[in-house]
Amino acid sequence: MIEISHLTKKYGNIMAINNISFSVQKGEIVGFLGPNGAGKTTTMKIITGFMAPSSGVAKVAGHDVFENPIEVKKRIGYLPETPPVYSDMLVKDYLEYVARLKKMPSNKITKGVEQALEKTNLTQVHKRLIGNLSKGFRQRVGIAQALVHSPEVLILDEPTVGLDPKQVIEIRNLIKGLAGEHTVILSTHVLPEVTATCKRIIIINKGEIVAEDTFEGLSSRMSDTRRFYVRVRRPANFEGHIKSVSGVRSFKFANNSFEVELDKSDDSNEKLSEVVVKSGAGLLEFRAVDVSLEDIFLKLTTTDTGGVA
Repeated sequence: MIEISHLTKKYGNIMAINNISFSVQKGEIVGFLGPNGAGKTTTMKIITGFMAPSSGVAKVAGHDVFENPIEVKKRIGYLPETPPVYSDMLVKDYLEYVARLKKMPSNKITKGVEQALEKTNLTQVHKRLIGNLSKGFRQRVGIAQALVHSPEVLILDEPTVGLDPKQVIEIRNLIKGLAGEHTVILSTHVLPEVTATCKRIIIINKGEIVAEDTFEGLSSRMSDTRRFYVRVRRPANFEGHIKSVSGVRSFKFANNSFEVELDKSDDSNEKLSEVVVKSGAGLLEFRAVDVSLEDIFLKLTTTDTGGVA
């Protein structure tokens, strides 16, 4: 559905993105991650036809973004980080206006607006001025305008900014519900949002793709160790027992509990659990600690103050 091939963008002497390539299949929800200045927003602006690349090709549904921009725009809904809403318009009037801008057939506009209002839970405020809405509701209006023409592709840049926890859950469920019907690229700094909604993750750093896989795949590839949480009743002298386990890389102790890092091997948990039980410390809890997306992200990226968004 989306094909990015050798895409490069320069701003004078600054390289915003450098020869990146990736694809997104129909119906996928893909998380697009990177630190500030990594090139995320530049990439999304190119995909949506907002700006031209210095070189390379971007295609949506087989149409080149700059050779067939009208065909591409028909197929894309875009929510930039700052929602493109008009504060002096009523919610419903604004969505009808957006639908006309997107060349929706006049006989489909009413239904499209109603569906967008319903999906984003805006029906109860559709007659209110956008400028009088809370920030969270304005964010929903931004999502509604991206959805109003039922596009094949949705590009969402920080879609849950300004929402309260209940609204965040609602928007996450909305995004997950779009899988299969829509192809979604989700860019966000809220890493739990990615693990909650996305099937696959692309990480960009300093204008280059540094990882592309499922979360499980990245977790397996990035870690050469395994971590375990151990809680015991009697921690005195327990440290010596932990040190006796072969392959221990490190351990931390706090409040009768230990987090132990071992070399990755098929029997590492068996060795550790055996020593814990034989120590007589009174085992209360023993479990593996998963590698988080935050751990992976920090390993792959560094702060780049000279970059371009």
